[in-house]
Order: sequence, then C-alpha cells, then structure tokens
Amino acid sequence: MRLRNKVLLGVGLIFGLALWFASSPSGLNPDDFEVLEGDPAQGELVFNIGGCASCHMAKEAEGEARFSLGGGQSFETPFGVFYAPNISPGKAGIGGWSTLDLANALLKGISPEGAHYYPAFPYSSYARMALQDIADLKAFLDTLPAVEQDNLPHELPLPFRIRRSLGFWKLLFLKTDPIVESAEPRGQYLVEALGHCAECHTPRNFLGGLDVSRWLAGAPNPEGKGRIPNLTPGGDLASWSVEDIAYYLETGFTPEFDTAGSTMVEVVENLARATPDDRLAIARYLKALPPLANAPRP
Repeated sequence: MRLRNKVLLGVGLIFGLALWFASSPSGLNPDDFEVLEGDPAQGELVFNIGGCASCHMAKEAEGEARFSLGGGQSFETPFGVFYAPNISPGKAGIGGWSTLDLANALLKGISPEGAHYYPAFPYSSYARMALQDIADLKAFLDTLPAVEQDNLPHELPLPFRIRRSLGFWKLLFLKTDPIVESAEPRGQYLVEALGHCAECHTPRNFLGGLDVSRWLAGAPNPEGKGRIPNLTPGGDLASWSVEDIAYYLETGFTPEFDTAGSTMVEVVENLARATPDDRLAIARYLKALPPLANAPRP
C-alpha cells in the first residue's frame, strides 16, 4: 500500500509539473529586435487600423484627447469586468517598455514581468501582426502624451483570477495561421490580424475562444442589444459591392442611406484614416469569404 501511494504521489507530481510547464508564459527571441527600427508615421497608420484609441482613451474622447491613452474604460464579459490599461508613454503606462515588451504583449499575450494577459486584450488576433508594424507602433506611441493614471484592477470571480490557467487557454486558441485561404493577402492581414474584426463579428464558445467555423458570421452584441452583423457574403452585406463596403469604412454610410451605429462609429472613424487601398483590400477580403447564413435569433 505504501509503495502504491508513493507511485501515485510520484505520478501526481510529474503530472503537476507537466501542467506547470505547459501553462508557462513563453516570449519572443530578443535577437529578432536588435536591428528593428520603428517609423512613427507608419506607426500612426498601424495605431488607427488597430483601433488602439477606441479602448485605451477616455470613453467618447474626441480630437487630441483620443491620443491620451490612460485607459480605464470598462468591458463587461461573462467572465467578469475588465478595465483597459494605461498604454501612454508615462511611468504609469508603457513608458519603460521596449519594442520587445510590446511585441510579447501583442503576439504572445505576456507582460514584461512574464505574466499572462487576459484575452479581453485581443492578442489572439494581434498574434498575426508583423514585427515591423509593432516596431512602428511603438515608435508612434512614444510620441503621445504621458498620462499618469494608475490601472484599475479587473473584477473577476474565481477561478478566472488565476492567470496561470490562461496558458491552457492559449494552447487552445492562440494561433498564428491564417483563418481562411485568401487571394487578398493585405485584406486578410488587416481583417484577421491588425483590425481584429473577428473579436466582435465572430461568435465565441463557452471558453471565450472564437468559433472559427462561424468566421465573421455575426455574434451576439456584448452590450446586450441586437447582434453584431454577419460580414460574409451570405449575411447582412450580401447585396453590398466591394465599393459599397470600402465607402462605408470611410464614411459610415450604407448603400441603403443608413449610417453606422454603436461601436462601429469608432471603427469607421479609425478606418477613415487608413489608405483607400487598404479599405479596398478589406472589402475584397470580405466579399471573397465563404458565405454563411445569419444564425437564428434566440
């Protein structure tokens, strides 16, 4: 009996160590950043398409206030309430970060201290970003006003407070492969990575991972009213042309003479600052997606 207990204890320890190492944060190779220099002008384009201000500025900020990225906006989810952090170049923000630190956050969901970030920060999409775009973004962020505002702690029940468990979530859902085959590589990059469109327009499973079988086919509205539109050719934009989509992304006006509403207003404001070619690339990618019908309303 004693021998059996020792064997079981040994197996348990080995299993526990395996789980510990499997869930450990794993960062990028620092050598990849030794000669990488950022361009602030290009970084502003990355900043706008990536929608950084939408989450990290004060709610409904306008004009120059959009560039004060002190965080604090709240986001209610089935897992608890998350607060956007300060990403300004101040001491309370990311002023002490290197480009490698920012890349680890965006691509790996890891803090400079080696802790897992929660996927309310959409690194499961940003994981496909190019290193040069990250270097450019860092160079632009460094030009913005420093905001000395402390981060608010997330309000999460157990077991979601245990960050180490996010290592297992990443094993399931943190992927870098393209989601769909596309003849529009720039549009694919902007939609699947930098623009992180799926974070709102794709439904999630019970673990909070994106249901890629319903890629961009619409999802429940986290604000509780209506639903987020289906972007595939089989859904809400079925009758829209490539030009219609590109024009909407620039102006917010639909072919039916309606206007963008809710959080899409901010998305359009960001994409209006993109180049015409990038808006067309996004539109071409969307029109080439496999058509999926709208999900039945609950």
